[in-house]
Amino acid sequence: MPAKVTISFALSAVTDLEDIQAYYNSEWAPHVGKRLTGEIIAQIERLTHHPLSGRIVPEFNVEHFREIIHPPFRIVYRYDKKRVRIVRIWRSERHLKVP
Repeated sequence: MPAKVTISFALSAVTDLEDIQAYYNSEWAPHVGKRLTGEIIAQIERLTHHPLSGRIVPEFNVEHFREIIHPPFRIVYRYDKKRVRIVRIWRSERHLKVP
């Protein structure tokens, strides 16, 4: 089995998760927000053993920027050898801006 990688979260990704939960709380569906954030975390956890399992982010087309599509979300991360940094968790229809 390949070596495990370390996973960390950028503040922007933590805020995204909080915003997802807050949105569903405001819609009187906290159970939906809780379920979705749990599913997102489960998708992220798989990266500890399979960090290259996400596709390359099309807007960047750079090997180290990858994403997992978990409808309706995009989990965008950066992979550097033994580390994965979760950068953003956005609605999948939202496009990333390339500087």
